[in-house]
Amino acid sequence: MKHFKFFSYFVLFFLTSTPSLSLMAKETENKQTIEENNYSTQDLIDVKHKIDKLFNIKEHDYDEDIGDEINQVCAGCHEEFGMGGKDGKYPRIAGMPVKYLLEQVVLFRERKRPNIPMLQHVEERELPNDELLDVAIYLNKIKLKSRLSKIDESAPDFDAYARLQEAKATLQIPRAKGDLKKGKKLYRKECKSCHGKQGEGDNEKTPMLAGQYTKYLWRQIDMFISGKRLHDEDDPEEEFLKSFSHEELQDILAYVSILDD
Repeated sequence: MKHFKFFSYFVLFFLTSTPSLSLMAKETENKQTIEENNYSTQDLIDVKHKIDKLFNIKEHDYDEDIGDEINQVCAGCHEEFGMGGKDGKYPRIAGMPVKYLLEQVVLFRERKRPNIPMLQHVEERELPNDELLDVAIYLNKIKLKSRLSKIDESAPDFDAYARLQEAKATLQIPRAKGDLKKGKKLYRKECKSCHGKQGEGDNEKTPMLAGQYTKYLWRQIDMFISGKRLHDEDDPEEEFLKSFSHEELQDILAYVSILDD
């Protein structure tokens, strides 16, 4: 059965990776308009409340093999170890909280968080809830390094393949533009209580910021401010991010960009 599932995922990945279909997906993505994002705050809250009903995280019989198989499809954009790529066009998903990953997929699935290229991969008929939970747990368990270990590559016992694998699971976010001192002060005052002192998140539902691409974070901030994404489901009307100037946000993201150093 697992081999059949793997073959199905492989075929799906192959078909969606062909130049013509990739071009079509890109064209469709580029045609997205603000009108497609006319969903309410209540829609987003309702989806988030569904998670506990749809997924029994604590009692789930985790299948690592299934998680690995499905992740091979995710790797087409997010890379083998969930590190994302293309300078944040595809975000890092490795190490993210299980519940947070589930919420985002359900938001995609129910068209509450528009992302047309994702739809073909997250529909329940393609990705049943049990298997979605398997891959969410699998990704959560991936721990990326921010630096390669020091090693003598000229040593007789140097293992080039092991070094390559280590490099694939290493992600270093470039230092972003901004005032680190001001950013640190603002982050510690305004962001630490939810996202953690080192930007590590809470491994429940609050995502890590450390090790995430700055351009991706900017895009999410823009969507939070415009109302296309919900920043705090416990206070859906809050306009927290609107209280910061562009320069202040730039300083915060500059500081966040060095938290994984």
